[in-house]
Amino acid sequence: MRTRKLVLGAAMLVVATVAASAQTPQFGQPISPADLAPWDIEILPSGAGLPPGSGTVAQGEAVYVAKCQACHGEKGAGQPNDRLVGGQGTIRAGTAPVKTVGSYWPYATTLFDYVRRAMPWTNPKSLTNDEVYAVSAYLLNLNGIIGANDTMNAQTLAKVSMPNKDGFVPFPRWPPKQQ
Repeated sequence: MRTRKLVLGAAMLVVATVAASAQTPQFGQPISPADLAPWDIEILPSGAGLPPGSGTVAQGEAVYVAKCQACHGEKGAGQPNDRLVGGQGTIRAGTAPVKTVGSYWPYATTLFDYVRRAMPWTNPKSLTNDEVYAVSAYLLNLNGIIGANDTMNAQTLAKVSMPNKDGFVPFPRWPPKQQ
């Protein structure tokens, strides 16, 4: 019983020490516009919210090799959940669907938004807008959706027609009603 009390006491001391040394959150403090800006992003399927910049398939291949290939494999062929290329026709085939950029995603703008926010997973939000446009172009090209000489930017990316664009049930409250 005494050992149990000693262990419990030591654990409580460790917790108190860690809590005392932790930085106190600044609840109630306004966030500066500069601190908020990287998180204040919204990109709609229409392309509204896409930032300035552009990228080509060739530029995207260089970025992909340097910053994406280690996780997603050569030319996006990673397995099983990190695969980015292929799978066309598997969603409706009645077999195990292969969900990739080319087979599943309904909007090219979603690809841009996801890569911009979450990739590379070891350093999210570290890619420039030009790098994200370029990687998007490269992945869309690998999936046969755009040509090798196409350039992606806010205007062209929003016009890309994805193979599975009609494969989702519309959300009944979207778009929101304007007041």
